[in-house]
Amino acid sequence: MNTKVTIAGVEFQNPIMEASGTFGSGMEYGEFVDLNKLGAVVTKGVADKPWPGNPTPRVAEVKCGMLNAIGLQNPGIDVFVERDLAFLEQYKNTRVIVNVCGHSLEEYINVVDRLAGENRVDMLEINISCPNVKEGGIAFGQDPKMAYLVTEEVKKHAKQPVIMKLSPNVTDITEMAKAVEAAGADAISLINTLTGMKIDVERQSFVLANKTGGMSGPAVHPIAVRMVYQCANAVKVPIIGMGGIETWEDAVEMMLAGATAVSVGTANFYNPTATLDILEGMKDYMIRKNIEDINSIVGLVK
Repeated sequence: MNTKVTIAGVEFQNPIMEASGTFGSGMEYGEFVDLNKLGAVVTKGVADKPWPGNPTPRVAEVKCGMLNAIGLQNPGIDVFVERDLAFLEQYKNTRVIVNVCGHSLEEYINVVDRLAGENRVDMLEINISCPNVKEGGIAFGQDPKMAYLVTEEVKKHAKQPVIMKLSPNVTDITEMAKAVEAAGADAISLINTLTGMKIDVERQSFVLANKTGGMSGPAVHPIAVRMVYQCANAVKVPIIGMGGIETWEDAVEMMLAGATAVSVGTANFYNPTATLDILEGMKDYMIRKNIEDINSIVGLVK
């Protein structure tokens, strides 16, 4: 039974990883999950300088999910390399994907350049849901031209394969996928969170200090499956699917729609062993269905 998958020339022992921002950089979940068993650890977003994030409250539970407006709080690239990457050195079987964030093209490039010489980094995931401060705050991932530009420039500097993480907050997700593919992306990951809002009816005020936040969790799963399916049939680069995955059925569904690998996000907060539970369920499914190679189900449903 083969559970190995390959994305942009990088081989993973299985298709299960966790979504950036829901797992720290691995250290935080090391007591609950044997990181050696994951296909990859996807780190929390890292910027060229420390980001304090948004004011609190910045997390809220909603029906079938959660809203967050953390604001990509992170310690910056220097601390990340010295502390988090050093910690991940011990997990030789597991790939490391570093999520990169920035408010400007220059900030992205600064991080990409800094990581170019780090052998422990197997791939880069570029978060283009960040607000572009030089263009009035609109996210890089909501404008195909900006998405193309960021991808093109990152590819010029990156020494590792580049995954572009797409925002679902667009009219046509395939337009964004085609733009980053044309600019040289080696893979895409989707979906990032959907913009949402919650109001406290008793206090008659916003629950989140930021007013809006990113919606994630089981409620967004059908939307994510639809977008993965659309992109898988619009581009040729491999796809990492995510959005509301909490069971092995969700993961298999995402792969049947066209994802080569899957990321588990919000489920980690209420089930710290969700990733490995999903992996075991997927293996049982393969045995029951006489599936010898997990790659045979990728995009099987047309």
